[in-house]
Amino acid sequence: MKHAKSGGRASLEEHRRLGADLEVDIPYQWLRFFLEDDERLRQIEQDYGSGKMTTGEVKLILVECLVGFLTAFQARRAAVTDEMVSAFMQQRPIDLTLVRDKSE
Repeated sequence: MKHAKSGGRASLEEHRRLGADLEVDIPYQWLRFFLEDDERLRQIEQDYGSGKMTTGEVKLILVECLVGFLTAFQARRAAVTDEMVSAFMQQRPIDLTLVRDKSE
């Protein structure tokens, strides 16, 4: 929670007055990638950029988002079998008719 570069200001009073600098705020930038709810992201951008929301609140939202992402990823990974890996890694012939020299 304390190691991410934030766009928050030096003091809470200054942050409330000026709002966050979203261009340098790493947790906000990560939310732009991982948060799938565009409306919620717009609300966070508005509230955080205006100083209504604090850096700690944005970081907690990011933590919730990443935990959900990682939990779903781990479940999908656990479902992969050795047979699936073998099938994926199997050598298959290349259809050379799809790879033609563009200079012809």
